Amino acid sequence: MDDEYAKLIRRMNPPRVVIDNDSCENATIIQVDSVNKHGILLQVVQVLTDLNLVITKAYISSDGGWFMDVFNVTDQDGNKVRDEEIISYIQKTLENDEVLLPSLRGTVGLMPSEEHTSIELSGTDRPGLLSEVCAVLADLHCNVVNAAIWTHNARAAAVVHVVDDITDCAIEDPKRLATIKKLLRNVLKGNNDLKTAKMTLSPPGFTHRERRLHQIMFDDRDYVKVRKTEQGNIEDLKSGPCITVYYCSEKDYTVITMRSRDRPKLLFDIVCTLTDMQYVVFHGVVHTGKNEAYQEFYIRHVDGLPISSEAERERVILCLEAAIERRTSEGLELELCTEDRLGLLSDITRIFRENSLCIKRAEISTQGGKAKDIFYVTDVTGNPVEQKTVDSICEQVGPNMLHVKWNPCHSEKLPEEGTISYLFGSLFKVRTLQSLKLIGSYT
Repeated sequence: MDDEYAKLIRRMNPPRVVIDNDSCENATIIQVDSVNKHGILLQVVQVLTDLNLVITKAYISSDGGWFMDVFNVTDQDGNKVRDEEIISYIQKTLENDEVLLPSLRGTVGLMPSEEHTSIELSGTDRPGLLSEVCAVLADLHCNVVNAAIWTHNARAAAVVHVVDDITDCAIEDPKRLATIKKLLRNVLKGNNDLKTAKMTLSPPGFTHRERRLHQIMFDDRDYVKVRKTEQGNIEDLKSGPCITVYYCSEKDYTVITMRSRDRPKLLFDIVCTLTDMQYVVFHGVVHTGKNEAYQEFYIRHVDGLPISSEAERERVILCLEAAIERRTSEGLELELCTEDRLGLLSDITRIFRENSLCIKRAEISTQGGKAKDIFYVTDVTGNPVEQKTVDSICEQVGPNMLHVKWNPCHSEKLPEEGTISYLFGSLFKVRTLQSLKLIGSYT
């Protein structure tokens, strides 16, 4: 009865989307008003992110059963969104109560798995792992049409879309699927995987690749810190995101503040993790500037309670750090543009392996018979790739196929800040430090 009543309320109050290109000088303002439901913030952010829009500011409010959010967005060049097709897509998609339409751009986002076989992989990361996976798929005549590969804290996860090399359709033969599953699981296990490697076939329907990657790595507990012992050094965590979690007693919320270097899809990654951890964002603000991002959220668990223990607080911090770090670009960015063919990915990753490169992250896509693959690589020790190695790889791959872009050096560490709210200011009229109790004061 509760579900039917909620559906009735949503039908009586359909979502309303206003897109304004006049009120702000340097951004398009998108305002979304809707009946509130768990996960709606993620749905809205996902739609904007899949269009490669940059969210420069956001104001979130979903208290009292109503969802009212405002987003300032630009395209990747920092311009307002003027494309009428994109504006119409945003309007129609966000006003659709289910928000289940395929992505306009197609290469990232919701992908109908009837057109391909979707494979999900997770296991211990090691040099050459992606090369071995691609070699197995090529030997089994599976052509990779799209894929996303992430590594973090010595764990690796991938969502790979393959088709049969001959028919260019999804692979449905149970015996062949069983063979693929068996061989890939053997590759993932390696010789010293202390955890159980996983290889699964996604069920029919729509799969959001990056959403699934967050869930896979979260389930694999990649947020558990791994100390680096090479040369006796321990990983320096001070240059990473600055996250604080504390209790606002006046309004009975848990408050999360985050400061990190800004990058594409940062808000999506954070909201994904909070949603998967069963937290609801009641109020929030996002502000970006000078390559830094500031975010503050007032949250409770879906059961209506704030965070109630020190262990839970620490786990939230670790999970949010992982969400921010998974997509952080490491090392050298390599972009491959060429005609697609069976075994192309296997050949490229083999060349990387033979030149002692480690793939930290990869985005694989094909369209119209063209392959466009992006790799983020370091040497086997995690250090930048030497120029002579880059030249050798370009020569082996072929002329005008591999484009190299050095990532800028890391900027200076973010300045120290206190744990007091600096984004929301006086939204809840917090007057004294006594009203902000650290989580240790819960008990």
